Amino acid sequence: MGDYGCKKDSSFALIVVLFILLIIVGTAFVKHY
Repeated sequence: MGDYGCKKDSSFALIVVLFILLIIVGTAFVKHY
């Protein structure tokens, strides 16, 4: 159970990081054009 919870947290963190990167790239793209 503990291992599953850890994997769930890591995958959630990965999604959050990707979402933040998407926002940063999106804003930079808008500012460039």
